Amino acid sequence: MPIVTKGKSGGTGAQGTQPGRASVTPPPAQPATAPQRPGEAPKRPSGAATVSAGGGAGAVGAARVSEAVRSARSTVSSAAARGPRRARLNLKRIDPWSVMKFAFAVSVVLFIVVVVATSVLYLALDAMGVWGEVNTSLESLVNASGGTDAAAGGGFRITAWGVIGTSMLIGAVNVVLFTALATLGAFIYNVCADLVGGVELTLAERD
Repeated sequence: MPIVTKGKSGGTGAQGTQPGRASVTPPPAQPATAPQRPGEAPKRPSGAATVSAGGGAGAVGAARVSEAVRSARSTVSSAAARGPRRARLNLKRIDPWSVMKFAFAVSVVLFIVVVVATSVLYLALDAMGVWGEVNTSLESLVNASGGTDAAAGGGFRITAWGVIGTSMLIGAVNVVLFTALATLGAFIYNVCADLVGGVELTLAERD
């Protein structure tokens, strides 16, 4: 729209307006835009370029994952066709401290098993009257041999405390002996392995 301004009355000058006459100011010029060619697609905003770039990165990632899966499958198939793998190893050294701990744990477990088994066996035989018959037979043998004084004093009898206590004593001795012998065996193996190279082992995967 043209802007109309009124000039001042009585103005003078070379470019001054005449009194009472309105002057017309042209509208400001707008920046020229290049005409759109026919058939030319409109330019997309910058967000579209970002989306397309993100889609390209996702496609590249998916391609890499598929390539890794194919390589893993080929490796598994080749291993299955090749058969189970085998490895030959030498047992060079055994730690004596670990052997001693393991042997002590095993011997303690065996001690408990022996004591419990002995107690159960004694109670089962006592319920059947076996120990009473054995004690009677022992007394008859002692009396027949002329040991009346020993029979009068009670003599030798099989009791629960005697059987279970004997098994406990034997189990304790076995704990000490088994632990000591296992530790000594570890030392002896280490010395022999330094001389001859140790025991050779062959390890293989399951079929």
